[in-house]
Amino acid sequence: MPRLILQPTRIAAAGQPPKIIEEFIGRVNSASAEISIARMQSPAGWSEPAQRPDFAEYTVVLRGELAVETDGGLVRVAAGQAIVVAAGERVRYLTPGPEGAEYIAVCVPAFSHDTVHREA
Repeated sequence: MPRLILQPTRIAAAGQPPKIIEEFIGRVNSASAEISIARMQSPAGWSEPAQRPDFAEYTVVLRGELAVETDGGLVRVAAGQAIVVAAGERVRYLTPGPEGAEYIAVCVPAFSHDTVHREA
C-alpha cells in the first residue's frame, strides 16, 4: 500500500559551516533501511571529513556545484549533473563555490552513522 511522506526530518550534518539535511526517506523519517533519500543544502565553504561508507551514494546537483574528492582525484559536479560513488570507496564532499550547493542524495542501503565510517 502506498505511504505518503508528509514532510522530511532534519538530520544533524557533519562538517563546517553547518549544512541542512532533510531526510524524506530513510532510517529516521520512514524507518526504511534499504534506501535513503535526502535533500542537502550546503553553504559556500562547507566540507566534511572523508568517509568510506558501506553504502553506494547517488547524488544529483540541483543548484550550485558540489566537489567530490576520492582517491582518484577531485570531480566537480555542476547543477544538472550527477555522480555515483560506490560503496567502500573513500570519498569527501565539499561545496567550495560562492553559492554553495543544493542536491539530492540517495544511499543504498540507507545512510547510517554506523556505516558511514568517517575519518577523524
